[in-house]
Amino acid sequence: MTGRGIVLYLHVHQPWRVRDYTVFDTAESHDYFSSTSEPHRNNRAIFEKVAEKSYRPMNALLKKMLDSHPEFKVSLSITGTFIEQAEQWAPDVLDSFRELVNTGRVEIVSETYYHSLAFFYSRSEFEHQVDLHKQKIRELFGVETKAFRNTELSYNDELAKWADDYGFKSIITEGWDPVLGWRSPNYVYKPTGTNTIKLLMKNYRLSDDLAFRFSNRAWEQYPLHADTYDEWVNSALGDDGEVVNLFMDYETFGEHQWADTGIFDFFEAFVERWLANNANTFYTISEASDTFEAADSVSSPNTITWADTERDLTAWLGNSMQHEAMHHLYALEDDVLRTNDAELIADWRRLTTSDHSYYMCTKWFTDGDVHAYFSPYDSPYDAFLYYMNALRDVRYRIMEHHRTGGLGG
Repeated sequence: MTGRGIVLYLHVHQPWRVRDYTVFDTAESHDYFSSTSEPHRNNRAIFEKVAEKSYRPMNALLKKMLDSHPEFKVSLSITGTFIEQAEQWAPDVLDSFRELVNTGRVEIVSETYYHSLAFFYSRSEFEHQVDLHKQKIRELFGVETKAFRNTELSYNDELAKWADDYGFKSIITEGWDPVLGWRSPNYVYKPTGTNTIKLLMKNYRLSDDLAFRFSNRAWEQYPLHADTYDEWVNSALGDDGEVVNLFMDYETFGEHQWADTGIFDFFEAFVERWLANNANTFYTISEASDTFEAADSVSSPNTITWADTERDLTAWLGNSMQHEAMHHLYALEDDVLRTNDAELIADWRRLTTSDHSYYMCTKWFTDGDVHAYFSPYDSPYDAFLYYMNALRDVRYRIMEHHRTGGLGG
C-alpha cells in the first residue's frame, strides 16, 4: 500500500559503563566494566532494570500491534553492546526481538557494533565495526541490513557518500532546520553527491514530544492524548507530505517515560487511531526509500547529530577532556590490534562507545540536565578520570605483549 505514512525508528542500546577504576587498579585488574558495589555503574543491574521496565513490555506491545494491524511496521537498530549484555543476562529479550523480526515487518538497521564515533577518527575501524554489526545481525536474526544509521544520527555529506558506495539503500539523520532550509523533513531526499541512496530525516518536533516532553507537567500540551497527536501528525503531512519520521530511543517507552505516565497506552491508542484512516500506513526505512522518489537533494557539509540544542558533535567533543580522551583512545588502535589479543581488542572497542565521552560533557542549562540524567557518574570529571585510568591499563597490557614477545609484526 502507498499512502501517507509514518516511519517509526527505535534505537536499542546499552553501553558497558566503566566502573570506579582507579590508578591503583591499573596493571593489577583489567576488568573495567564489572561493578557490584556501585549501583549506577552496575551494568547487569541496569540492564535487568531496563529490560523489566522497557524491553519486555514494549516488545510485547509491538508484537500485539504487529499481530493486530497488518499495516503496522517498525525499524530498529540494536547495538552490539546491547546484544552482548542481553546474551548474558536476558536471552529472553533477544528471543522477543527475534519474534518481532520474524513477522517480516520489522527492519533491523545497520550501524557500528560498538556505537562508536570511529567514522571521525579511523575509517578502517569504523568499517570493521559496521561489518561486525552486519555479521552479528545476520547470525541472530537471519536478515541482511539495507539501511544505515551512524552513531547518534551523526551525519555529513562524506558519510552519505561512504554509505552509498558501501551499498546501503537508505541513511537517516536529524531533520535539522539549518540543513533542511526551506524544506520539510516529511519527504524522502537524496544526499548531495550520491548515486542511489535515499535520505530520511527525523521530524524532531513530533519525535521529541514523545521522547522528552510526554511526562513534563510544565509542558503546555500536557497531558498529550492520542487524538491530539494524530492531529499533529496529519497536520505535519498536510496535503502532499509523504512520511513523518518518528525517530527516538527505544527506552523512551518504559524507561525515560515510565509506564505510569501512560506512554504504553498512549502508543497503542495512537497506532490504532492512525491506522483507522485507510489513507494512512506505516513504512520501514527501506520501504519508504523504495516507495518515494527523492523530493530534492540535501547537502550537509558540516556534521549534524540528534543531540542537544546545537545538533552537532559537541555533546561528545565539546571540551578538552573529551578531545583528550578520544585522542588517546584512537592513538592506541594500531598497537592494540597488533597484539591479536581478542580480550584486549574487545575491551578497547568497548571503550570506543560514544557514551563514555558523552558522560564527560560539561554543558549547562537544559542540555546539561539531559547529560546528568543519562550519566552514571557524580561528575564529568569522574567519568574522565576512570576512563583515562582504563586507557592507561590498556597501554600497560600492550607493553606486556611487547615484553613477553606476544606482539605481532
